[in-house]
Amino acid sequence: MTVAAALPALTNDEVVRYSRHLIMPEVGMDGQQKLKAARALCIGAGGLGSPVALYLAAAGVGTLGIVDFDAVDFSNLQRQIIHGTPDVGRSKLASAKSRLNALNPEVEVVTHELALSSANALALFADYDFVVDGTDNFPTRYLVNDACVLSGKPNVYGSIFRFEGQASVFATADGPCYRCMFPEPPPPGLVPSCAEGGVLGILPGVVGTLQATEAVKLILGAGEPLVGRFLLFDALKMRFRELTVRKDPDCPVCGEHPTVTELIDYEQFCGVPAVEAEPAPAAADPVAAGAATVEELKSRIDRNDAFLLLDVRETREFEICRIPGSVLIPLGDLPSRLSELEGRDDIIVHCKSGVRSGKAVRLLH
Repeated sequence: MTVAAALPALTNDEVVRYSRHLIMPEVGMDGQQKLKAARALCIGAGGLGSPVALYLAAAGVGTLGIVDFDAVDFSNLQRQIIHGTPDVGRSKLASAKSRLNALNPEVEVVTHELALSSANALALFADYDFVVDGTDNFPTRYLVNDACVLSGKPNVYGSIFRFEGQASVFATADGPCYRCMFPEPPPPGLVPSCAEGGVLGILPGVVGTLQATEAVKLILGAGEPLVGRFLLFDALKMRFRELTVRKDPDCPVCGEHPTVTELIDYEQFCGVPAVEAEPAPAAADPVAAGAATVEELKSRIDRNDAFLLLDVRETREFEICRIPGSVLIPLGDLPSRLSELEGRDDIIVHCKSGVRSGKAVRLLH
């Protein structure tokens, strides 16, 4: 990936630091210099981004870019090992940069505090050799894939959910891209997020380490990368499986006659409807018309108003914390339990983020 004549020399300290690499024939001095010259971009400093960034920095990847715009939350610490308890409330980028600088001051950490979008992805990717995808939503996954294909950058892919993980390398010169395997995104709401379904805290460490391994192999040009291979990991059974993925000649992005030649609106592509030329008034949507703030709910509770507070989260979430007096009917059970709500004409529905409660309100209407 790097021109040999341009490879940077190692300092005496780096020779000592990377001594266990230098004695490996697959790495050696030349390979370690390739690592030092490499420029990797990590999308996300969360569950997957944590082990990826830590191991790439430890391995001596010379320039490590990180994209994120979130802050560290207590709920992150169960799996996002690059952050610590003192970092709660701090930006993830600042926290990650501090940790990486402490781990290996020889590595240049470049932070990009922004939301990756169709407007900035290509310009951002241009400065790096490859991209490591640590995202957790479908619009950004398709965005990363298409931007990698259009810019000619390999996409080191990983994803996690509960006890299961996936990893592959997409968008290489001769290999398939993410769209070759998943031409269309799943219907909105069909696949729950980690925030809704949970994730074993150790799982992103396993998958992120696989991604870091694939990234180092790409830099060294060593071994057999996961190009055309889709690795599945089941932590409960401690079992790996592998699927073959072939390049689709009809793929709209990397195929023989691509129809996607520039980045598109990925929110819309993944199910967020486009704005109509003559949009219906907000009141036509029961969610928009009847949205209540937490302050309004608190006031009604304090006044002892007569209303039903319906919690549509899962039972395990309800057991962790609940609003006193709320009634639990998980969203998936609501269609078969509507009779329990007969005669109640004043209902406030809540969940964690508003997605499930919005679906419940539309169903109730």
